[in-house]
Amino acid sequence: MAVVKGSLQLTGSVKGMTFYTRKGSEQVFMRSKGGPSKQRMATGKEFENVRTHQKEWKCCVSFARAVRNAVGATYHLADYNLQPGWTGIGKSLMKLDTIHPTGERRLYLTSYRMALEGYSLNKTYPLTTVLRVLPTVTLQRETLSVTVDFPRINTTTDVLNVQNLPYFRLIVNLGCVSDMQYNPHNLFDTFEPMVELLQGVGHCALTEWTPAESMVPAQSLSVALNEELREYLTENVSLLVSIGIEFGKVGFGGGIVAVKNAGCGKIVLVG
Repeated sequence: MAVVKGSLQLTGSVKGMTFYTRKGSEQVFMRSKGGPSKQRMATGKEFENVRTHQKEWKCCVSFARAVRNAVGATYHLADYNLQPGWTGIGKSLMKLDTIHPTGERRLYLTSYRMALEGYSLNKTYPLTTVLRVLPTVTLQRETLSVTVDFPRINTTTDVLNVQNLPYFRLIVNLGCVSDMQYNPHNLFDTFEPMVELLQGVGHCALTEWTPAESMVPAQSLSVALNEELREYLTENVSLLVSIGIEFGKVGFGGGIVAVKNAGCGKIVLVG
């Protein structure tokens, strides 16, 4: 892979070379096409080990997708591509399975929930830098619910409003991620969530838009998933609580609209 410097700003493919950009970077990257054919990769004996790891990697990608859905309403606050990092965490968790052979190893987040707890969705301005108060999080697994208590907020000292926007609001999101296991009887997706009905399920609560120059009294946000889902909750499901803050301005027509790339979020608890 090469990095294109200078004034060249094209993206796409040109004579065996592919030019592309990445979220969070203004640089244009270049790579060459090529390699073994798709048929050879699928059937060649020399690529048997590669195919085994590809099966596991597909599971890790599915895990990352589930985390993205579980983070839900706070995901759009990220200022970089989160998927590769979550996929890598999935692979690390899978390597911890020393019982099953490669290609059949399980991905158990429930045994290592600290792998995602405290995960920041931002690099430039993390949530703890922008929102300088410490909320209290109360998670109730049996009812698939969470309550987050925010203390009084003095926006002058407790909120870093980088773009000096006139409004802000808080977000709390509750989502589910299931452990994943190998299923030799599934010919299409060899790995599947152990509790499929809860995989990636999520819901959020938001405060009202608040003037960015004000004293905000203590408040609570509660989120509960559908009661019908409670019967499917097992020890193989992790609950992700993420918190975010986003900023807004008056849009066309007089309503307040969120400003893109003007907020931040974090996975504060995995239980």
